[in-house]
Amino acid sequence: MNKSLITNLLSLALLAIGYFTQQTLVLYAGLFAFSGAITNWLAIHMLFEKVPGLYGSGVIPARFEQFKSAIKHLMMDEFFTGQNIENFISNGMSQGKGLDLQPVIEKIDLAPSFDSLTEVILNSSFGGMLAMMGGAEALQPLKQPFIDKMQQSMVEISHSEQVQQAVQDQLHSQSTLNDISTKIESIIDQRLDELTPKMVKEMVQTMIKQHLGWLVVWGGIFGGLIGIISALITAL
Repeated sequence: MNKSLITNLLSLALLAIGYFTQQTLVLYAGLFAFSGAITNWLAIHMLFEKVPGLYGSGVIPARFEQFKSAIKHLMMDEFFTGQNIENFISNGMSQGKGLDLQPVIEKIDLAPSFDSLTEVILNSSFGGMLAMMGGAEALQPLKQPFIDKMQQSMVEISHSEQVQQAVQDQLHSQSTLNDISTKIESIIDQRLDELTPKMVKEMVQTMIKQHLGWLVVWGGIFGGLIGIISALITAL
């Protein structure tokens, strides 16, 4: 339901009824209601669209860069402050939970480590003996067991108290907090750079235009009341 359109149509209907029936009270109520409703509707329209000849219209697309800057400052100054980042890290490592590095470790490609180990063996005194047994190919069946064992060992080491304390100390260091803040700011900048004036206009319209329709409704109501009062005053 388009509240703005209904309000404008109702006010026009009152205006027409008052004009054709020569009822001054109804005429004034419709005239002032339409005036208030259409003025507010035009003001809302001018927020999002440029109207030729009307200075200041299309203010949201025209202030596109300031809008992006305001979003960035809001995110960095209110949400991703150094203190908030530090609190987030502290809460995540509180109650003895520590920092779970297992998902990170499981994503590490340990195949190059096995290849390096194979190269070391081939270049050692065991290289000649290994060559007689098939060379590097003879070690390939050991590759996956080696990777699995290495990952398991790394996970166990990451859960140790010494490693957890070292990680926590590093995360709480000022340089690390600055690095995290810089990376967050870079991500926000990257996302904001993807915005266009049209996207910003549509985003703001989606958020507030539906509620701004009530300005048209109340503009029509108060305009109609003012029209009735004006008609009563002029009749005295």
